[in-house]
Amino acid sequence: MRYRDRQGNEYKVTTNQDRFLNDAYDSYLGRSVLEIASLPVFSKVSRKVLNSRLSSGFIENFAEKNGIDMFDYEDKQYSSFNEFFTRRIKPGRRHFEPDEHKLVSPSDGKVSAYEITPSNTFVIKDSVYNVDSLLRDKKLAQKYAGGYALIIRLSVDDYHRYIYPLSGIKSHDRNIKGFLNTVNPVANRHVEVYKENSRTYCMLRTEFFGDVIQMEVGALMVGKISNHHPWGNHRVHQGEEKGMFEFGGSTIVVLLEKGAAIVDEDLLINTREGAETKVRQGEQLAKSVK
Repeated sequence: MRYRDRQGNEYKVTTNQDRFLNDAYDSYLGRSVLEIASLPVFSKVSRKVLNSRLSSGFIENFAEKNGIDMFDYEDKQYSSFNEFFTRRIKPGRRHFEPDEHKLVSPSDGKVSAYEITPSNTFVIKDSVYNVDSLLRDKKLAQKYAGGYALIIRLSVDDYHRYIYPLSGIKSHDRNIKGFLNTVNPVANRHVEVYKENSRTYCMLRTEFFGDVIQMEVGALMVGKISNHHPWGNHRVHQGEEKGMFEFGGSTIVVLLEKGAAIVDEDLLINTREGAETKVRQGEQLAKSVK
């Protein structure tokens, strides 16, 4: 997979997660195993195991194999793997300057940026998605025609807590149950990923960016998306923690209305050239037109 940093340097990295999924999706047996693993009942059983004290024995080896720098995170003895996976970062380890004229990345991850065409479709790694099917709301989907879709893909080495990218009044969470499947790009050769995944989204009514959709997408072995403020008509602040994912690679989608924002040019160029852009939580992704 091709990644670029914000300075334009390109590198190709294959993580253990990428390598495993690439091998699995390229074989019939592997795809069959993943199909079983993506069932909700399997996810529930996995979560029980990963919440147990026994799972704490996996932590050290997992962190070493995936190049996780534990210096960035709080110093504590984790009682389970999921407690480690949802660990909090140390204050100051993510650069963030509040500015309501800037939309910041809600999480660590690899970003792809797409203009939403007049037909309300956009492309994620060779698969075409309709905003209507993503939101399951035709009227709401029309609101974002001609705008932008920002896709932030997290892998297992990323920080799995996420924030609000802007301040505003938050709507209630809308939960869409789905057939859990991996969000890793290699899966798109065989399944339409986002149409199958469970997901949760809300609308943020903001001063400078209009109405912004923030969506969290569950993935393989992630049966739970934990958001702190599921209710509606709730004021939130840029940089405030919104929630967290449990174990697995996961994705956040941000939808912007037409004419509301200027997306950073490097994100658009990198996406057109087939590369994801590596960002950290709090980095600017777009600025307001106002």
